[in-house]
Amino acid sequence: MITVDRSLYKFSLFLLSFFSIIMAEENTNQKEAFFAAGCFWGVESTFQQLEGVKSTTVGYTGGKVKNPSYELVCTGITDHAEAVQVVYDASVISYEELLDTFFELHDPTTIDRQGPDVGSQYRSAIFYTNEEEKTLVEIKINQVNESGKFRSRIVTEIAPINNFYDAEDYHQDYYKKRGIIGCAI
Repeated sequence: MITVDRSLYKFSLFLLSFFSIIMAEENTNQKEAFFAAGCFWGVESTFQQLEGVKSTTVGYTGGKVKNPSYELVCTGITDHAEAVQVVYDASVISYEELLDTFFELHDPTTIDRQGPDVGSQYRSAIFYTNEEEKTLVEIKINQVNESGKFRSRIVTEIAPINNFYDAEDYHQDYYKKRGIIGCAI
């Protein structure tokens, strides 16, 4: 017969409970944000450099076709944007700080174009997850427009996130896999 030391058993239950609480707190601080600002490789690399960003995934959103491929998105017929899902710790970095980064890393005044990349898949867009984010985006756009930072008005699309489809594996962490340091901000 196996005997169990009751004090060791109680201590084990205490530790399990303690770590469950810690993990629950971490999960409540973990949030998602979705940004499109041109080719997703550079956008992903920029967000990966921020303290508080836990992970990034490049993919497609804002379109009308389920499970689109890169080749199909590039035709422009799906209406998807190349986008980045940013998972972040809101106790370390705020949504507003992510918005600041978004407006620093690209030109939000050009329609369907970032640098040499042209097409609706390269549009400037923010896909919000709730009404609070939508309000914060609208406030930030007004602030940036009023600041005179850009000669033209911001044309960034603001839309609710519906479906986000992960891009093909060869697109994930593209710069990291090649030892490229992207747009440092």
